Amino acid sequence: MTDGTALAPLLDTTVPDPERVRIAEGTADQPGRWWAVGPYVSERSWGTVREDYSAEGRAWDYFPHDHARSRAYRWSEDGLAGICDLEQRLCFALAFWNGRDPILKERIFGLTGPEGNHGEDAKEYWWYVDATPTASWLRWRYHYPHDAFPYATLAAEARRRTRADREFELADTAIFSEDRYWAITADYAKATPDDICIRLKIRNAGRDEALLHVLPTLWFRNRWSWDGTADRPVIRAGSAKRGVVIADDPGGGTWMLRAGSAPDGIEPTPLFCENETNFPRIFGSAASTPYPKDGINDHVVHGAPTVNPGGTGTKMAFWYRLTVPAGETVELRLRLARAEATQVLPDLGVPFERVLIDRQREADAFYVPLRTEGTTDEEAAVMRRAFASLVWSQQFYQKERT
Repeated sequence: MTDGTALAPLLDTTVPDPERVRIAEGTADQPGRWWAVGPYVSERSWGTVREDYSAEGRAWDYFPHDHARSRAYRWSEDGLAGICDLEQRLCFALAFWNGRDPILKERIFGLTGPEGNHGEDAKEYWWYVDATPTASWLRWRYHYPHDAFPYATLAAEARRRTRADREFELADTAIFSEDRYWAITADYAKATPDDICIRLKIRNAGRDEALLHVLPTLWFRNRWSWDGTADRPVIRAGSAKRGVVIADDPGGGTWMLRAGSAPDGIEPTPLFCENETNFPRIFGSAASTPYPKDGINDHVVHGAPTVNPGGTGTKMAFWYRLTVPAGETVELRLRLARAEATQVLPDLGVPFERVLIDRQREADAFYVPLRTEGTTDEEAAVMRRAFASLVWSQQFYQKERT
């Protein structure tokens, strides 16, 4: 990932505002404490050269999308709207299920280089809406169809087309006809460098009431399988409340994730598994655990007994089931904070709302001096979205292969 040095010129514009003060805490050699957690999780790590151990160097074939839900990554994780710490020890991202897909929607799907008629191509619709350099404020949006995602159709049509033909896109499948999709917006706002408020706004854009499964997911990157000296972390159910889990890492400290209740007052169901490869499915070998990486997927989609009833693991998700009327929006709230930084249950009420309001206003103040004279509102919005994309596109990169 990048550090804050490329943003140094921003410090010289006008009087410092809160975000510029946060940027200024860092140095040329070391980002400040506000950079310690950010959007450093890729939307796709499957099919990358870092995860390729094939004899022929065929990364796309060695680790395809179909393996991603079941196979532990070694060098970097992926997820939707994901955030993590600088060392990518602990990750948080979103997952969804419309009740019709064969798998949970946990990461971006696309065609590999050999599959696409114009080469590698993501086949999803997501946007980096807003961001500040220190990730004190982040906004992300995603459109998820009501009907089964057309994985096979996208791949088959791309194979049929030639380089002279245009690409076949997700919208071409008519999957969004009659506005049958979910418009999902995720906001992240830091109360402190180690305390992140997370708000999800989920709108049913369709004409009929629909059900959406939402699974905010917390997990540790698997370091213990490759490094025999790495201490194994654990995520466990909190004793105080069903909607609280504790993530304890001997090398990275202890975090607490609190999940608020659904709009109907029902608390989400915590599901636990291990961030371990499903060896029987991927390699046809013996299982290392009855609760592998795809355990939550198989439990939610198929009802399989693949989540740990003991309430521990290295991966977990809070399982919400939301029935949303046509055209309406519901809201979910979560909060991720270092346990050392808070002695009480992370608040999801008025103080939570205040953090979101303040960080969004500070983001507005940060971008005002960057707007040049004569710039239209539309041009300023394009500039801000472009800068947000730069922030969101930062990725963790394990430099040394051990």
